[in-house]
Order: sequence, then structure tokens, then C-alpha cells
Amino acid sequence: MSDKLTIIIPVINEAEYIGKLLAYLITNSSKENIAEIIIVDGGSTDESLKIVATFENVVLLNSPKGRAKQLNIGGHAAKGDILYFLHADTFPPKGFDKKIIDEIKNNNTGSFRLKFEHPDHFLLKIAPWFTQFNAQIFRGGDQSLFISKQQFEDLKGFDERYIIFEDIEFIQRICKQFRFKVIDDYVTTSERKFKQFGTWNLYYHFFMIHAKSWLGASPESLFKYYAKHLQD
Repeated sequence: MSDKLTIIIPVINEAEYIGKLLAYLITNSSKENIAEIIIVDGGSTDESLKIVATFENVVLLNSPKGRAKQLNIGGHAAKGDILYFLHADTFPPKGFDKKIIDEIKNNNTGSFRLKFEHPDHFLLKIAPWFTQFNAQIFRGGDQSLFISKQQFEDLKGFDERYIIFEDIEFIQRICKQFRFKVIDDYVTTSERKFKQFGTWNLYYHFFMIHAKSWLGASPESLFKYYAKHLQD
């Protein structure tokens, strides 16, 4: 194993964050630990692609819209032996690359704990505390996800039937076959969705989506619920 990370970031219209994130990743990791950064675009119409083009050694791939599809395209194309899936508005801790490599050497998959960029609601201050616990109910894509490429391939990647909930479903399958570790350090993510839909409202609908999944709802049913209540 080369012990190098491929960082995979799916984007659609992320001009507000993608430049800041790429600059941050380059500054806060060791060059020798990073095989590449892959941006997988699902059809941006803003300045995202122009911003990405200003960064050298960043790979830009095109994909049909859909986060699971975008993540799979990036994962299968990766040159690194370690895959790190990251949202465009989520910033990992300094030295994240070394922390991830150490866990992969211990045969762990995993994620980080979570905190919000500007937690102006008490729920946004309290909820992240629970992300320290290694239980699937407290997991989410905003916490980022690391896994070896071989494990990713063994699991056949993300289930593209899921338009939403693809990250949770993948983590559920990971935990059935591999050890999962929550690193005791934080990624910092935007609370923009909570501002858009309301904090109580968003947490309620997230809970309902989880509950529907536990009760056996299909990917199509989960997306219909999401589209009715939370789609932009």
C-alpha cells in the first residue's frame, strides 16, 4: 500500500466554498501524503469549475447529477490506496491526512467528529457532542469518510439507487464488514441547510428519514419524502 490519500469532493454549484476548501486542504496536509484531489462535478452552472481550474494538480471529473454517482466515479478513478470523501463545505482538522493514514494502518475505516462553523442555535451546539459516539445513528456525510480503496471496491461503492441517504447506507454496509473508528478531532461544516430550512424543522425531517429507513423504506420512498419537505 502506498499510504497516500485521494480526496474526493462532489460538487454542484459550490463556488462559495470550493476555492477556500482546496486552498485549506493544500495548506493543512503534507504533500507526500496526498496522491491527488478529485473534484467530481455534477453539472455546475456557477463559477465552481473556473475556480477549480485555478488550482494545479487538482483532477476535475464530470458526472451525471447525484452524489452517489459522483462519489463512485471519484472512488473508482482514484490513484491513492486510501479514499477520503469530503463535502465541499466541510473542513477537516489540520494534519487530517496523517490521522487517517494511522487509522488505515490499524485496519480502521472511519470519520471525524463534527462541529458547525457558526453555531447560532443551541441545537447546533449540542448535537455535535453526540458525534463522538461510534453508533450509526450519529453518523452523517458531513463528518467525512475514509476507507481503503480495496474496501471500497469490495463493497462495490455507494448504492446509486439512493439520491439521498447514500452516505448513511454505505456506512451501514461498512460497519457490517469492517471496523469503524471516529477520530477524536473535528471537521468543521457549514450550517447553511439549517439556516435555509430552520434548525428544528431540518432535524425533524432528518429523524423521519432515518426512521423510514429503519422501517424498511425504499430509496425511492426516502427521496420522495426529502423532495416534498427539503428539496431546494
